[in-house]
Amino acid sequence: MRLLVVSDSHGDRDILTELIKTYQGKVDAMIHCGDSELAETDSVWEDMKSVKGNMDFDQSYPLFQIKEIDQERIIWVHGHLHDVKNSMQTLVFTAKEAQANFAFFGHTHELGVEMIEGILVLNPGSILLPRGAHKIKTYAIVETTKDTIQVSYYNRLHQPVEELRCSFPRA
Repeated sequence: MRLLVVSDSHGDRDILTELIKTYQGKVDAMIHCGDSELAETDSVWEDMKSVKGNMDFDQSYPLFQIKEIDQERIIWVHGHLHDVKNSMQTLVFTAKEAQANFAFFGHTHELGVEMIEGILVLNPGSILLPRGAHKIKTYAIVETTKDTIQVSYYNRLHQPVEELRCSFPRA
């Protein structure tokens, strides 16, 4: 399985169309973790699936989405309703309830990834307004094999940010 995960684009439609053009047919799914500030009816959502962020005023967006690919179950949320600025506990609980082994979120604009109780918890960072220790505008590619989960972060020029690449063994 290969996934593109992006978040917090805050009105930058051009980067989303560029990501779609770059990765169409090269990933199994394109996931947006909210705060796009685009209408839910925008044509970018034909190829990329999003959730409602705290800055998305279109009420049509779902608060979460769940997708199953290659026997992997993925849930994604924005994170503002899961208190992700303070703890991953609520998000991990939500992922367990959904029987997901991947939980993606945005909201904080801070990239990060960790394995918590067998669930890969990932924030792709913000593609427009990064915060935290890594002030790089990023998105993530998550790739799985039978033995590992590989996470790679990329900048807006689609260049890998090598120091952020990480791998997790499968349980």
